[in-house]
Amino acid sequence: MKKSSKKVAKKKATKKTIKPTNNYVSKHGKKGKKVRIRYGRLIIFFIIIFLIIYLFFTYVKIPIRNIYVKGNSILTDQEIIDISGLRDYPSVLSFTNYQVEKKLTKDINIKKATVKKNFRKVYIEIEENYGLFYNSELKKTIMDDGRTSDIQNVPTLINHVTEDTYKLFIEKMKLLNRDIIDRVSEIKYDPNDVDTERFLFYMNDGNYVYITLEKIETLNNYVDIIKTFENKKGILYLDSGEYFEMFEN
Repeated sequence: MKKSSKKVAKKKATKKTIKPTNNYVSKHGKKGKKVRIRYGRLIIFFIIIFLIIYLFFTYVKIPIRNIYVKGNSILTDQEIIDISGLRDYPSVLSFTNYQVEKKLTKDINIKKATVKKNFRKVYIEIEENYGLFYNSELKKTIMDDGRTSDIQNVPTLINHVTEDTYKLFIEKMKLLNRDIIDRVSEIKYDPNDVDTERFLFYMNDGNYVYITLEKIETLNNYVDIIKTFENKKGILYLDSGEYFEMFEN
């Protein structure tokens, strides 16, 4: 009887490839990861930083090209530029808007200043401060923002006003248009039995105007009112009603 022979298939040995890992074991037995330094990216990063710094300092040295001023009539554009400290047209990064605004509002003729920057351009908007009246007792001009000045080309308050009425008088004077204030030469506090806040305005054209503080804004219509009297001179009563009393020849 023949023995059956079995063929035993030989298994082919397969090679296992071991993928390299970034893991390593420290001398303390802790596993960690190796970090590869990507030098190409690092170089690009430093180049970008260098360019930013270079452009920044280049921009710092670039002077202002134009300065635009508006809202001014008392001071010229050049006077405002000189006050602002921008006469030499420095770089826009060498100052802040607040710094320039603070310098400008220190001038008695400037009530408010707004400064804006746009690359190499600077925009300055001025709100002027003007005199309301000259107080003959204080020998000072009361300005619109409450400060006092030595400017005297304004109406003169020629007599004393009681404290409470005086405070209200200042606030009410701010309601008058500037061109109307320019038409007034003197102001007299002239109360009567009916109204303790009554004033007499002496106008530059020779007319007199009685008015109360409550109705003081009516004086803004002075030019239109006086036209109806055909340039005749007299006293305009705006304190009680609106009527005109001509001077006697």
